Amino acid sequence: MDIKAYIESGILELYVAGALSEKENEEVYALMLKHPEILTEVQNIEASIIKLTAATAPQGSKNIFNSIKESLDFNDNDNKVIPLNKGKTNWFNYAGWAASIVLAAGLFWATSENNELKSKIKIAETNEQLLEVQIENANNSLTKAKELISVLRDRNIISVPLDGQQVYPEAYAKVYWDKNSNNIYLDVQGLPTPPEGKVYQVWSLTLNPLTPTSLGILDDFNTDENKIFVIENANASQAFGITLEPAGGSESPTLEQLYTLGVVDTAS
Repeated sequence: MDIKAYIESGILELYVAGALSEKENEEVYALMLKHPEILTEVQNIEASIIKLTAATAPQGSKNIFNSIKESLDFNDNDNKVIPLNKGKTNWFNYAGWAASIVLAAGLFWATSENNELKSKIKIAETNEQLLEVQIENANNSLTKAKELISVLRDRNIISVPLDGQQVYPEAYAKVYWDKNSNNIYLDVQGLPTPPEGKVYQVWSLTLNPLTPTSLGILDDFNTDENKIFVIENANASQAFGITLEPAGGSESPTLEQLYTLGVVDTAS
């Protein structure tokens, strides 16, 4: 077998470009194992393809064009017609160049597709993380809802409706007082959104004499969707009230800003 003629035939370039049939690929592979010269040539072609791919950047395009012109015997300064006796054109060499360019384009496309796939995988992972957070929040909300339902169904819970007062008659709220746990469950769905710089403050009241004790401020009022707050209350409360106070709360209630008030049923 004439190894040199086989290498110059252009079939190895087509092999590297993946343009051969399965049978032809097997034949080339067998010859690579048998003849080290053929294996070396295939490796050199692959190295050339990698260099050609890197040279596809704008700054290298002129050099590639000049190299191709030189390999095709083009000369800008020679306008003479090539004589017929110059020799037959080596179409196998041209096929090798074409295969190299096709493979370079294929490598560029594969790289772009790979980057796009990585981007899609990253987006999918982010969406999955967001979904996990949403599921966790939903589970937490469900747990709280079940806890609240259990509290509301407890026969020992004291229910105290809080009616709207003169500053906002349409307001309403409700206290569910669990004396066993010293907690109240405050439903303030009926209160309007407080103005900027103001917060609602909850008070436990004894009536004779009138003595208010702050149970805290509802600083999460705007962000809490359920508008139900769990507040510790170990006081001997006779009534509950809610006032609108400056941010941070007040030491004593501003009665002119009393939004809701309710008295504990002494029969409870």
